[in-house]
Amino acid sequence: MKKKPAAKMTRRNALKVGAGITLGGAIGTGQASAAAESREPSMYKSLGVKHVINASGTVTFLGGSLMPPEVVAAWVNASMHFVNILDLHDRVGAKIAKLIGVEAALVTTGASGALLLGTAAAVTGGKADSIKRLPDTAGMKSEVILQKSHHSCYDNQLTDVGVKLIEVETAADVKRALNDRTALMFFLNISDPTGRIKRAEWVELARQAKVPTLLDAAADAPPVERLTEYFKMGFDMVAFSGGKAIRGPNDTGLLLGRKALIEAAKLNANPHCGTIGRMMKVSKEDMVALLAAVELFVTKDHKAEQREWERRIGVIETALKDIPTLQAERIVPDIANHVPHVILTWDEKKLDLTPAQVAKALMAGDTPIQIGRVGGTGDKGILISVFTLQDGEEKIVAERLHTILKTASGEKS
Repeated sequence: MKKKPAAKMTRRNALKVGAGITLGGAIGTGQASAAAESREPSMYKSLGVKHVINASGTVTFLGGSLMPPEVVAAWVNASMHFVNILDLHDRVGAKIAKLIGVEAALVTTGASGALLLGTAAAVTGGKADSIKRLPDTAGMKSEVILQKSHHSCYDNQLTDVGVKLIEVETAADVKRALNDRTALMFFLNISDPTGRIKRAEWVELARQAKVPTLLDAAADAPPVERLTEYFKMGFDMVAFSGGKAIRGPNDTGLLLGRKALIEAAKLNANPHCGTIGRMMKVSKEDMVALLAAVELFVTKDHKAEQREWERRIGVIETALKDIPTLQAERIVPDIANHVPHVILTWDEKKLDLTPAQVAKALMAGDTPIQIGRVGGTGDKGILISVFTLQDGEEKIVAERLHTILKTASGEKS
């Protein structure tokens, strides 16, 4: 009997195979592809974990974003072979750097991983004897300068390397703080409005002192131009999340910047043993999937995507037109999460309903709807992000909001 030729592994076939691998234990491989196409959360249901409609944005506690089918296919395809991880890091980094338009790139474990490895690069300079000693920085450059308003819950990603954070507020403070122990000048991009020293001046101060700079821009794309904007501005290293708007795996990030520093960061990372970054293992699957995600992100029609987000907001606004006193305001945060959102406000005396009560009511039921806040959106009313809604979910959000608000007005929805 003549054997049939082996099927060619296409992205579509890889996705089907991957769905079978992922869901097969729960629903059987015969049903896996259909389940994947419909986003049926069978694995989550089997664990008693509810599927959430994400009207909050690309937040880590909800899993960042959802990978497009092409990215899932790339991840699955990468899982089918062994490769040299060092070689893969080099090849993927070089291709991502070319796609984005920077000197060099490194796939990391989220933007947080990029911050730690970027700091380690600045402290060690890629020297083997220094790398193996971290977080013991005795005798090394071990101070990181940052503005007082730029502290965040991510400070640990810097201090875990063994550095001391030096606070400043003015350019004069920076000049006084600079010394032969200064390893790095750090800038938290979302805090640019709150600091007295803005990006361009920060870069110039660092350049004059010949000190490298690291910018945390985790959630600051789109627009796509921001992937290169800050490097062109003069920042030596820039950290982005790979699992937010880029829509790669949620545990990935990018460290972009000057080749010498990216190479030094790489030496502090997995698979090198005896390094502070050994535990931050980036899988071969994650590297390939993030590359696929970057390829999609830099080539997609962002204007069409913007129109779709605006359309979703329109669906919600139209559904709520008959709610007494309700006002809808469209906003786009200036820096992080730079996508359309809608803020809904109402006369709480007439509707007898607080924003907190609306948020709680949206979370009630078999399919919770999660809302939240992102930086630069204030604190009035409730914020709805349509960025991470899936097809048709804007209608569900609109209907639930209408029922909740209409009931509070004394009328049936």
